[in-house]
Amino acid sequence: MIRPNPLTTAATAMRVPMPSPPEIPFRRTLDVAYGVVEQVSPLIRRVVANNPGPFTHRGTGTYIVGHGEVAVIDPGPLLADHIDALVAALDGERVAHILVTHTHQDHSPASRPLQAARGGVIVAYGRHGEGRIDRGHKVEEGGDRDFTPDDKVRHDDVIAGDGWTLDCVHTPGHTSNHVCYHLREERALFSGDHVMGWSTTIVSPPDGDMAQYVDSLSYLLGREDRIYWPTHGPSITEPRPFVGALIAHRAYRAEQVRRCLAAGIETIADMVPVIYEGLPQGMHEAAGRSVFSTLIDMVERGEAQCAGAFSIEAKYARR
Repeated sequence: MIRPNPLTTAATAMRVPMPSPPEIPFRRTLDVAYGVVEQVSPLIRRVVANNPGPFTHRGTGTYIVGHGEVAVIDPGPLLADHIDALVAALDGERVAHILVTHTHQDHSPASRPLQAARGGVIVAYGRHGEGRIDRGHKVEEGGDRDFTPDDKVRHDDVIAGDGWTLDCVHTPGHTSNHVCYHLREERALFSGDHVMGWSTTIVSPPDGDMAQYVDSLSYLLGREDRIYWPTHGPSITEPRPFVGALIAHRAYRAEQVRRCLAAGIETIADMVPVIYEGLPQGMHEAAGRSVFSTLIDMVERGEAQCAGAFSIEAKYARR
């Protein structure tokens, strides 16, 4: 838990000159009718779950790809109304695959109930923490630990159905098992939580990894996708400039951490109010997790040092 230091005041922020933030072209407006099937492109339909919040925007958008024989992407949270809406939307169609971008509670838990009702092979990179747990690392407690896919996919695997083709794009960083899915017929990328049009992405250690996250963004920057469909929020219609702005934003946050360290601010609890000036108190813990991930990356690159083992309570300094 991140607790603000009572000695940290606005004066502290004034002693630490900060760079100007890059502009990110967010799109936050999304008209939602929960449980209603919306045709968003010739091959794509969306049903939004009634789970709005500070990390889900208006709710989880579950995508249905194709007609007749379909794939379902991110079936969403374990909410009866949402599952019922999906089951109704899929009436008369054959579900070939249920694809999961990653195993957070707002993305994967509805997989098995939907499969029980409509069939389909459940596909993901793996269980929660896949790629870390098997190397002896711990991962966050908040994931869907009950999830196990029927089939595991890896980068560049292809999943095809009648009239649609999906390429698997492994994008670790937000989680180690995060996968985006690219619909060839529309050059559309289902970007999960890796890239969202309404907000930046939380990168929370130990499963979240800032170095991997930025590397994955850089990989996407080299692609030629026409549009992104995130699981939360509206589409991103100019992916390359948007991803470039996200990369610049991560560099900006890293520079803010450097300046805090240069000013002798040693703890994440003291950095958060300086870096995220004006951020509501209820969001400080999540912000602190991203600062923690940035510091881990900086220590591993030799830019900073940690007093003892990595932890969110540890003291950090310039190297």
